[in-house]
Amino acid sequence: MGRINAIYVRVSTDGQQTGMESQIRAVKEWCFRNQITQYEIFADEGISGAKESRPALNRLMTMTENNEVEQVIVFSFSRFARSTSHLLKGLKTFKEHNTRFISITESIDTNSPLGVALYTILGALAQLEREMIIERVRAGMANAKAKGKRIGRVKKRNSILIRSLIDAKPSYREVARIAKCSHGSVHAEKRAILLRGEDPAKWGFDKPKFNRKANTQVSTEQKTHDEEYSTDKEDVLKPQG
Repeated sequence: MGRINAIYVRVSTDGQQTGMESQIRAVKEWCFRNQITQYEIFADEGISGAKESRPALNRLMTMTENNEVEQVIVFSFSRFARSTSHLLKGLKTFKEHNTRFISITESIDTNSPLGVALYTILGALAQLEREMIIERVRAGMANAKAKGKRIGRVKKRNSILIRSLIDAKPSYREVARIAKCSHGSVHAEKRAILLRGEDPAKWGFDKPKFNRKANTQVSTEQKTHDEEYSTDKEDVLKPQG
């Protein structure tokens, strides 16, 4: 079986039936003028062009990657992709699999010299688009910080409860069980205590020991969980002193 000619059409809302029909009619007329009689239509209805994942488009791209598509014909670039980066990604896939891409509205054919130049220009525009997005994100984060808004995930662990349990010097497992959190949360709370410059001894830390062989400081906090868990809970939880 030979490679197919694919027509891709898309409308953003289900009510744009006339828009879908007009795209198909225009592309079919172009195919007739260029003596293309065999083709398969891939249509996405009611899906925004901002979404890269669309049922018909996904099927088309999968067939392209399987070297089953000779050429892809669209009414305009915007029907295929809204962002420069998405369009460039698609064109790169077509180029890798020797698939011709044609947009009849813009009169662009990737097999022509103009199409090759467009591919290069789109690469530069995609890079510019990525850099502009990064700048906007950075500006937004800086503005949020200036307003006193918290950046990142909201801490859900009960720090007061975890610290009070750490003060009793039980194992990680026991602290995590009582506080209903992960071992990582217990460790993170211990690290937070150190980073805030609080007295380690107050919260159950031993002073770091010096390992001559590794020439590094090793804290007893870094003992394996197996060593911690092997401690009898009754001995761990009984009052100190």
